[in-house]
Amino acid sequence: QAFFYLLLCVPWGSSCPPSCQCTERAGAKAVLCSSRHLEEIPKDIPKDAVFLKLDANSITRIPSNAFRHLSHLEELDLSRNAIEKIDRAAFKGVAAGLRTLDLSSNRIRSIPKEALLALNAKLRLANNPWHCECALQEVLWEARLDPDSVQDITCHTAPREEYVGKPLLQVLDAGVNFCSVRQRTTDVAMFITMFGWFAMVIVYVICYVRHNREDTCKHVDYLKSLPSTQ
Repeated sequence: QAFFYLLLCVPWGSSCPPSCQCTERAGAKAVLCSSRHLEEIPKDIPKDAVFLKLDANSITRIPSNAFRHLSHLEELDLSRNAIEKIDRAAFKGVAAGLRTLDLSSNRIRSIPKEALLALNAKLRLANNPWHCECALQEVLWEARLDPDSVQDITCHTAPREEYVGKPLLQVLDAGVNFCSVRQRTTDVAMFITMFGWFAMVIVYVICYVRHNREDTCKHVDYLKSLPSTQ
């Protein structure tokens, strides 16, 4: 009988990561790995996990296919880590079913929009040292942001000093378009390149004409120098 009660106290599934606690919330399986000094995402998270909390750790990167085997995952909390890099395929395999994704309070400066393309989850991106540029603006246009935290997405760095320290939403509401700035820069670069090639062609044509003219003059002078015949 004592052995039976001991089995009831063991967390569901022997595959639970040793540094985590596996339990149930409202009939759904949850994996709780908060404040466990983790430096990377555990490899042995149960496949039927619905809730996954990895907050308050020391995770620095979300690699490709990190959660691919978790097809039932609905809520993912990665807040209060040290995340700096998110791969393009970081959320591949869980994008369709994920309802909440918390990436707040990390060290994220930019995030590839490809990582968020298929996500329908409500995103929390606040309190990161964001670099305000076109890529981040496109993420805001396409992502489904948590309205309660959108004001805390602040420009830590930006192309112009006047935007630093301001909420990105405020900067965009003022009429700033980082993508149009990048487009203008690209257009100028293309114009300079085309002008350079055009100038090279003109110089080549001029040199070619001058060279032929000199050859022609030399040939005429040579013919004049020949003795005349009857």
